[in-house]
Amino acid sequence: MKFRPVAATAVALVLGAFSLPSLVNSAETLVAGDSAPPAALPSTPIDPARLSAHDKVLSDDRFEGRGPATRAEVKTIDYIIGQFKASGLQPGGDVQPGGGRAWTQDAPLRRFEVTSEPVLSFSDKAGVYRLQAGEDVVVHSLAPVAAVDIAKAPLVFVGYGVKAPERGWDDFKGINLKGKIAVVLINDPDFETPPGHPTTGRFDGKAMTYYGRWTYKYEEAARQGALGMLIVHETAPAAYGWATVKNSNSAPQFDVVRDAPLKSHPLLEGWIQRDQAVALFKRAGLDFEKEKALAQTADFHPAVLKGEHFSAHYKVAASTIVSHNVVAVLPGATRPDEYVFYSAHWDHLGIGLPDARGDRIYNGAVDNAGGVASILELARVYASQPRTARTVGFIAFTAEEKGLLGSEYYAAHPLYPLARTVAVFNRDGLSTGGPARDVSVSGSAKLSLIDDIAAAARAQGRYFTPDAVPEAGHFYRSDHFPLAKRGVPAVSINSGLDLYKGGVNAGRAIEVDYVVHRYHQPADEWRADWDLSGQAIDDGLIYEIGRKLADSKIWPDWGEGSEFKSVRDASASQRQ
Repeated sequence: MKFRPVAATAVALVLGAFSLPSLVNSAETLVAGDSAPPAALPSTPIDPARLSAHDKVLSDDRFEGRGPATRAEVKTIDYIIGQFKASGLQPGGDVQPGGGRAWTQDAPLRRFEVTSEPVLSFSDKAGVYRLQAGEDVVVHSLAPVAAVDIAKAPLVFVGYGVKAPERGWDDFKGINLKGKIAVVLINDPDFETPPGHPTTGRFDGKAMTYYGRWTYKYEEAARQGALGMLIVHETAPAAYGWATVKNSNSAPQFDVVRDAPLKSHPLLEGWIQRDQAVALFKRAGLDFEKEKALAQTADFHPAVLKGEHFSAHYKVAASTIVSHNVVAVLPGATRPDEYVFYSAHWDHLGIGLPDARGDRIYNGAVDNAGGVASILELARVYASQPRTARTVGFIAFTAEEKGLLGSEYYAAHPLYPLARTVAVFNRDGLSTGGPARDVSVSGSAKLSLIDDIAAAARAQGRYFTPDAVPEAGHFYRSDHFPLAKRGVPAVSINSGLDLYKGGVNAGRAIEVDYVVHRYHQPADEWRADWDLSGQAIDDGLIYEIGRKLADSKIWPDWGEGSEFKSVRDASASQRQ
């Protein structure tokens, strides 16, 4: 799950100094705290008690945080398949040698684990500056090596690490990065530029482009020939705190199986705390804030951190494993070769670093046992009703927390033609605070499916709220994205913050509490006092939209100007 950051003012209200990006959405105009409910809440066929029961099982300690390629994967998959079978669905996974389909799709992945304590340091003529792994910096490697041994590699600041000729932008300016460590900022150059700044708008203003994602930055580092890359962590542009970075990188890392890994990954990939970066720049005779401001202009040139070097030594164990996507279908009655899908990722972080209580199990109750509960309950409701014209399918993806790898594998090796996939509704996270007047989606996109969601919300007496913080890049951070970039109308649905009981302030407080105290932490655990009626209403909303599509001949589409429209248009002849 990639959460929605909430307003800095709300965070300050709840937690004092902690801050995240400012929230700007239509809910701001409401009277915060207005708790008068409508005469009746929207009806839904989804049962909140069943959602809670599924979540309780999947986030139990027995499931050990649902790490891919662990014994917990077997338990998780067995539970999901058992629920699909009990509801009367059919297996929709890999085609078997003797005919028929399995319940799963094999998803081969490369697994990388740091097996020794990393020894990390900066150095210059004045001395050696030791770095504590996990506290000052986090590192890993997705390269085909048994160890990372970097001795006194030069460092170069390359701004935001972006090479985008179509936007008139090149942070590298031809610099040779062979044998060097690139230091970069997170997010886009537009993130902190004020209105009227000469280059504001080159990267869609506050809305993050793919160039702002850490995945892109590592990919570009490899293309530029860098030995490694360190991303400077700052909470606001990253849209999450250091604890998320630390915990996400403490577990084994995964990648799709690649013929030439070093074309996609530098030898070393890592993050560094901002204060360490500031100190590094100062020792090199540079002012971090001034260099950052320069990096927000197209005229920026790489800055060598003169006299500074980076060393890293740690062992890496790599292996190829096979994880699994779980797939179930209800074949369509009259047009079974057209498909409406619901999806959610079943994995979380597994067993990792202990928290202050000594708890090492990252249960992932909200993220994303809650999403799996949704698709299990949606499957049950669909199966209890008359069969739709089109096929309706349900996919529980693996390895989302490792970089959307399960959905990426499916999108690259689809079991059902993407050209005839009508829509994908992805669920990532659980709404635990009760029903909201609004519903939202992850990120911003020009997509008719979003218009359908807004219309369905209005029919319920509710409203649609655009993503409050498009600068956080949510569109690129959930399992709908690998399908969307291949043209499939796909979207991740989020509950809103404007709760019927307590209004926007209550919704923000719940969100802030989760982000700070539970997100990607062992404390993300099931609770008996959750109010899942809002989750049930939102699941009911996408049930109604999906069912109408499954009984129609409508093909949702991308709007003019969307980067995904041309891909979809190229397959138009395959749709009736």
